[in-house]
Amino acid sequence: MRLMTEIDLDRVLVLEQSLHATPWTRGNFCDALGSGYLCFVKQVDREIAGYAVLMPGVDEAELLNIGVAYEYQHQGLGRYMLEALLLAAREKKLSRVYLEVRASNFPAIALYQRAGFSQIGLRRGYYQIDTGREDALVMVRDNLAGSING
Repeated sequence: MRLMTEIDLDRVLVLEQSLHATPWTRGNFCDALGSGYLCFVKQVDREIAGYAVLMPGVDEAELLNIGVAYEYQHQGLGRYMLEALLLAAREKKLSRVYLEVRASNFPAIALYQRAGFSQIGLRRGYYQIDTGREDALVMVRDNLAGSING
């Protein structure tokens, strides 16, 4: 995994739009890059196959966005990227990482649970979807010393 640059944004935006019902805009990614967030891409055979954005705070972080191209899903790439994000947070001496995930995104929820995240809350109607709104699970991983198991 390497740091994302503005040169990567065209491909990242194509992925983002294919993966999410309400995708981030170029402006969202530019703001993240300009704000010093930890923005990464993962390349496979010179092609961007995944991306992630982690917003560090004083002593904690929030995983804002993560995506893996459909053709690379179910091959361990998401797990690899999440492990790299947790390592980056640990290196910055952050104590915990938060995230929100769609309540219906069972594969992502399982990945986060295997990575040591626990549900701490629910945001009702957090995500806009074609049929209305969907709840988000709020999850946290407090101990960043360990790695992903499973």
